[in-house]
Amino acid sequence: MLSRVAPWLASHKDGTDPDGVTVRVLGGADTAALRGLAGADPVANVFILAHLESTGTAGPTPGGANVLGVFDDGLLVGACWAGANLVPVQLQPGFTGAVAAAAHRSGRRYASIFGPAHTVLALHSHLEQMGHAAHEVRPDQPLMTIAGPPAVEPNWQLGFGQYADFDTILPACAAMFEEEVGYSPYLGGRDFYSRRVAGLIRQGHSLVHLTDGEVVFKAELGAVTSEVTQVQGVWMNPSYRGLGLSSGYMAAVVLLAQKIAPITSLYVNDYNSRARATYERVGFRQVGTFATVLF
Repeated sequence: MLSRVAPWLASHKDGTDPDGVTVRVLGGADTAALRGLAGADPVANVFILAHLESTGTAGPTPGGANVLGVFDDGLLVGACWAGANLVPVQLQPGFTGAVAAAAHRSGRRYASIFGPAHTVLALHSHLEQMGHAAHEVRPDQPLMTIAGPPAVEPNWQLGFGQYADFDTILPACAAMFEEEVGYSPYLGGRDFYSRRVAGLIRQGHSLVHLTDGEVVFKAELGAVTSEVTQVQGVWMNPSYRGLGLSSGYMAAVVLLAQKIAPITSLYVNDYNSRARATYERVGFRQVGTFATVLF
């Protein structure tokens, strides 16, 4: 058997031999164990922790998503969300082969894998051998946080989005998505993406500045817990780019996010030097490295 010591502890050996390890879909009885596992890194694991806070269970969702748990002699030592995307949770690279096999057996098609870089890239390598060809691999995405006041003055024209402005906000969100991933979020139909945007607005997780019937700047709090928010979907209207406005808007994002949770996080492509410089100017600092694989 592999060590029974939890994988986030210094005494745990990062084993690459999966002998004795089992993988199964988690149920409601595994909720506390999953919460404890993810709580070892509340920033990197904000996605799954937000899911647990909103649903209260590690069990499968009505839509068919589930969490694959990796067990060593009955102890949960890693996990992976398996829904539209794969999201590893405290998963050591040595366990990714077993998780990839379980994910492949489900027959599900995944839109992406995202999370800590070393695990995401290992998981992708196994899935690639099983015929899951990637559209794009982004191997180096700094994971950044800020826990105090921003270092620049906020632009208080930014505020929480209102549902009355949904028809104006949605096209901006779709434009951001297409710029980011290279295809329209409406490819499979408008309903799913529209519901996602509407839900963010209703939850108070949409941040936007509107003027003259158009979006100037917007961002969303894509994952939210009582400890951490993760900023996603940062977008500036092309007509307003290059004017030095981004830092003020991002400072306002931080302060609005801190009304919900004390730590604000995001991850950014390493090649996006302009965005990285903006985040650093505001006060974000790198705490880890993510990777994203797009299928």
